[in-house]
Amino acid sequence: MELLIPAGNLEKLRTALFYGADAVYVGVAGLSLRAESAEMSLDELATGIGEAHRGGVKVYAALNTFARDSDLPSVKETVGALADQGADAVILSDPGVLALVRRNAPHLPVHLSTQANTTNSAAVRFWLEQGVRRMVLARELNLAEIGAIRREVPEAELEIFAHGAMCMAYSGRCFLSAFRNRRSANRGDCTQPCRWEYRMVEATRPGDPFRVEEDARYSYLLSSKDLCMIEYLPEIAAAGVVSLKVEGRMKSPYYVAAVTRAYRWALDAFRNDPAHYCCPPEFLAELAKISNRGYTTGFYFATERITEVNPDEKYRQTHDLVGTVLEYDRPQRRALVGVRNRLSAGDEVDLLLPDATIGLDTETFTDEHGLPLREAHNGYRVYFPLPEEVPAGAVLRRKLPMS
Repeated sequence: MELLIPAGNLEKLRTALFYGADAVYVGVAGLSLRAESAEMSLDELATGIGEAHRGGVKVYAALNTFARDSDLPSVKETVGALADQGADAVILSDPGVLALVRRNAPHLPVHLSTQANTTNSAAVRFWLEQGVRRMVLARELNLAEIGAIRREVPEAELEIFAHGAMCMAYSGRCFLSAFRNRRSANRGDCTQPCRWEYRMVEATRPGDPFRVEEDARYSYLLSSKDLCMIEYLPEIAAAGVVSLKVEGRMKSPYYVAAVTRAYRWALDAFRNDPAHYCCPPEFLAELAKISNRGYTTGFYFATERITEVNPDEKYRQTHDLVGTVLEYDRPQRRALVGVRNRLSAGDEVDLLLPDATIGLDTETFTDEHGLPLREAHNGYRVYFPLPEEVPAGAVLRRKLPMS
């Protein structure tokens, strides 16, 4: 199975390559259902596609906006550019966008976005007849239903989300953000109001909130836990899935690094011994060190419901991004690090490599002139002594206080 990782910008694309992605998906500026911070210009896409292909990694470009007429000229121009740049596929959900792709770049492979909410074999067969190669199935399907689709339409490639945030709306079609904040999730600008705190109140009894699922404080009716399927690779493979997709083009480079690394380990272990795969605790422990809302298997073992609502008020977060390695100074045997968040002497910091985790001594980092530092902030460039060479792009994480 392919490991498909989100790449919201060039830095995250390079991080995904470094930590073992088989493919990445990128957003095309203005056309990909994400805010500008998680999209790339055509020039950036050309650079990213070139770098990915040199590493044997595929690039899928998202054109999955709910297009208006005003978007169509941009779609037509973009499709031609993506074909010229060598994109491995485009991801879309709109039939009009599909028609433009087929007309202007007939040899460009097409993947159907989960926004098309494909839930049955007849729909899969219909899209195949329109020239779509791969279906990113609706998140509401369970594994038994996915397996049935595979048996009915074996020629179709099936892709599913395996990890990341879960939207409370059917196939992500939510109007809550537009209603509350005038920022449309269906145009790529969700403010995630489902993560806010709500109480259900009957109009004549405002002081007596109605609690359906509750803890000692209040109810959490809308906010799902995050999806995590790393323990269930045999079941996913048995359903005929060819690609495991990770959510998160707007997440941090640390998220990209940690999730890519953990799922790379898991997929390699499964490939090496599929009959005896059992997810080691250390893989789950790594995923617990990224920001999350607790983990769930979503709909994959259920029907038409998110199985668990989150009982915690806030995201769980034990670690965050410190910075990334910029270069290694061989004569001085030290790594230059670009700092992204506050770093203090005594912090517990790990350097993440594709196959290893190295604890760093934060009592010994210096500025660029070799002077000892006790604290560094975003934008600082600092040196860590390291006896062995480490490649540029490696991510450093910091354990948060009280975690």
